[in-house]
Amino acid sequence: MIPYIILFLLKKGLDKILFIRFSSIGDIVLTTPVIRCVKRQLEGVQVHFLTRETYRPLIQANPFIDRIFTIHDRISEVLPQLQQERYRTVVDLHRNFRSAGVAIGLRKKPLSFPKLNLRKWILVNMRMDLMPPLHVVDRYFHAVRSLGVTNDGQGLDYFIAEEDRITLGEIRPDYHGKYIIWAIGGRHGTKIFPVHKIVPVCRRLKIPVVLLGDAGDFSRGEFVARESGSHVWNACGKLTIGQSASLIEGSFLVITNDTGLMHISAALGKRIISLWGNTVPAFGMFPYLPGEGSRIMEVKGLPCRPCSKIGFDKCPKGHFNCMEMISGDEIVKEVESSLV
Repeated sequence: MIPYIILFLLKKGLDKILFIRFSSIGDIVLTTPVIRCVKRQLEGVQVHFLTRETYRPLIQANPFIDRIFTIHDRISEVLPQLQQERYRTVVDLHRNFRSAGVAIGLRKKPLSFPKLNLRKWILVNMRMDLMPPLHVVDRYFHAVRSLGVTNDGQGLDYFIAEEDRITLGEIRPDYHGKYIIWAIGGRHGTKIFPVHKIVPVCRRLKIPVVLLGDAGDFSRGEFVARESGSHVWNACGKLTIGQSASLIEGSFLVITNDTGLMHISAALGKRIISLWGNTVPAFGMFPYLPGEGSRIMEVKGLPCRPCSKIGFDKCPKGHFNCMEMISGDEIVKEVESSLV
């Protein structure tokens, strides 16, 4: 009975829904189908979103979000404002102590999703795959099922603000025509394709390559650009996330680690070659409805993989076979076949 009452009130335009997802880039982008479907399918609903201030640019231009609240460190920074909004529904798409604290502070029982941490632990530690064949986006939709919201199958959203729109020709007039994006970064070393394997691939590519990443990836990008040739440009740390997205939108193809730019690329409908190290697509975080011809490249059958659901600074075994054994020849072949 309660879900039908909630749905009735929503359709009468009497509700505000607060979504909570504090981090990170990819995880926030993966919430966008739920946001869109709630906004479109529930008449008159106001959608509010709570995240960390660092990630505001990811959703600032999203037309399906009516208001954004952010924190720097503590929920106390924003809780009084949230309490004034009198939310009827709180949707927790983070599910940690901090997001639970928001719900408690608002005196609401949050709608949430199956995080499956135990199954992930079993996969990492016992090599038994009990994960359901569901992307995390589909698990997010479990949170709003009682509201009558369903997945429209239109994939992820990423809206580029006008001030972030750039073209490669504006920055590098010497680059013409098609170009490739290579997102070389990642939060953990065991999710990053090694630079000594990137260089020989870039040397063989007959198309401009733009390296994307944050300031922490700059020195690695400089090495790759220096060793690969003038057709490779290191943009790591030089662009905002929105500007990076704009270059991704204009690219022909994206090569990427399991990182936030992979999900932005999927949101923009790009053809993606994703490179997987210690993490596995079975966790449910693979590119969601990317462009046609996208491919996941991973070394299957390694007894040590996955070694973590997140990652490490260095390979715990010392050999890093999960990345070292990915074939550079296969990457080149995949790119060349797409250019035909």
